[in-house]
Amino acid sequence: MKHLLRLTALSVTLAAALPALADPAVIFDMGGKFDKSFNEAAYRGMERWKKETGKPYLEFEIANETQREQAIRRMAERGASPIIGIGFGQASSIEKVAKEFPKLKFAIIDMVVDAPNVQSVVFKEHEGSFLVGMMAAQASKTGKVGFVGGMDIPLIRKFQCGYEQGAKFANPKVETFANMTGTTGAAWNDPARGGELTKAQFAKGADVVFAAAGGTGIGVYQAAKDAGKLAIGVDSNQNHLQPGTMLTSMLKRVDVAVYNVAKNHTPGIASLGLAEGGVDYAVDEHNAKLVSADMKAKVDAAKADIVSGKLKVVDYMAANACK
Repeated sequence: MKHLLRLTALSVTLAAALPALADPAVIFDMGGKFDKSFNEAAYRGMERWKKETGKPYLEFEIANETQREQAIRRMAERGASPIIGIGFGQASSIEKVAKEFPKLKFAIIDMVVDAPNVQSVVFKEHEGSFLVGMMAAQASKTGKVGFVGGMDIPLIRKFQCGYEQGAKFANPKVETFANMTGTTGAAWNDPARGGELTKAQFAKGADVVFAAAGGTGIGVYQAAKDAGKLAIGVDSNQNHLQPGTMLTSMLKRVDVAVYNVAKNHTPGIASLGLAEGGVDYAVDEHNAKLVSADMKAKVDAAKADIVSGKLKVVDYMAANACK
């Protein structure tokens, strides 16, 4: 009955929306629009587009996995274009609905859908993760650093692999720990479990932990604050969440990707790394005291070498490294 009510609510919400008139639509995924991470970055991108153009856009927040396809189809029926699916979990639904509405434009963030009316945007997360891995190893006093991932999927292993490469680049003797939160979508929104995993890594000697876990990361950051250790944020600049114990954040510019899609939809694949401004690390007033000039100089030198091609960071999803 609850499932039926959710679907009915979805239908009513979308039916009540104004005609799209070819305006964009964005489907936020599990975790919610204000997850302080991936979805929220997408939201900022759409808001930037809205402010610059003065035009509206349609939106919907997925509450459970069964809503994805219906939400995308309802947006298509209203004539929204492009329809942007946030997160790899929407790929199959985007692919299916895009075939049904060949004259409309679609986009998927964080996955590739091979269709003539779909733009796929993926990121070189391993490059940005390499940089924060370097920072973690340099900041660590124990020579031990940790990683807490969300859902155990290749994409998150890609973060982990880049992070471990960066840590070992900065300190070949560094010891790394890694845990995944779960194997279902719920792994993106479990701060309590994130905190537990972080405390366990602290107990092993880690004093810096990188979270690539969506809303679950909130628990990681709180655990670090409580223990007087350091944490690293992801996707958005999360330095402000626990100022003083957030070493940095690995920026994944989902906001830029979504803004660009809304502004100029281009079918095909766009892969955004350091060179394209798609990933980076964050330094601001909230973590400036934690990042020494020497640390920043070494990280920036590695960044320049990655952009030039002098330094290669292995992609977990394209090679056997870290497996």
